[in-house]
Amino acid sequence: MSAPRIVCLVPSLTELLCDLGLAPQLVGRTGFCIHPRDALRRIPKVGGTKDVDIERVRALRPTHVIVNIDENTRETADALAGFVPEVVVTHPLGPLDNPPLYRRLGAIFGRETEAEALVARFEAALRAAGEAAREAPAERVLYLIWRHPWMTVGPDTYIARMLALVGWQAWSPPDTARYPTLRLEGAAGRVDRVLLSSEPYPFRERHLAEVRAALPSVPVELIDGEQVSWYGSRAITGVGYLADYARRSRDTSPRKIPSGASHAAADH
Repeated sequence: MSAPRIVCLVPSLTELLCDLGLAPQLVGRTGFCIHPRDALRRIPKVGGTKDVDIERVRALRPTHVIVNIDENTRETADALAGFVPEVVVTHPLGPLDNPPLYRRLGAIFGRETEAEALVARFEAALRAAGEAAREAPAERVLYLIWRHPWMTVGPDTYIARMLALVGWQAWSPPDTARYPTLRLEGAAGRVDRVLLSSEPYPFRERHLAEVRAALPSVPVELIDGEQVSWYGSRAITGVGYLADYARRSRDTSPRKIPSGASHAAADH
């Protein structure tokens, strides 16, 4: 049986494939698939996650293409299905979906042993995070992912469920969107903390003052978005990062959930 030829259109899953020992089988990736850098330098790019060059993928003759329901479009997946023997569709909705994800890809590509090693590491990180969360009071957190307009995460998102692991309830306005827009002033009196993610919008130090002006009584901090939002093998370090981050933040500015807060987005 010949070795698989894999094109991955999901940044975090490209990293997972490499951690499963499959870097030699990767023949294509998106421009956003950047980790691990050394292993991916030689891998051709096939566009972005939303604007995949279908003909470039075709020329690579993949046996498998990895896609994700949130990252890639249905039109892309349908076009690929016309000539790729196996299009692997993924849709992790929370950190607890990572072990099944490791095992699924491990089974597809004959990396079951490597997958089980990742599962053990993830479960150890999860236990440590749970212990840290039990020691701290719950807080409501506004997690900002975009500016102009301001956008946050709703309850039915991977990020919200990651935050819940450390006792942080992701707050959002009463909106049915998974990533609702908002006015910062509307969060006044309703949140204990504001986190500015490094992605998809590249929030930096200069943006802190803008948020503090709108919410002067609330701590505002930067956070590594890759560690919080990337599933796959990054979730192993991500869970530990978030637990340590929450512990440090609470030590420097402990707060409680304000009484009468009207709307919280929490893990289901």
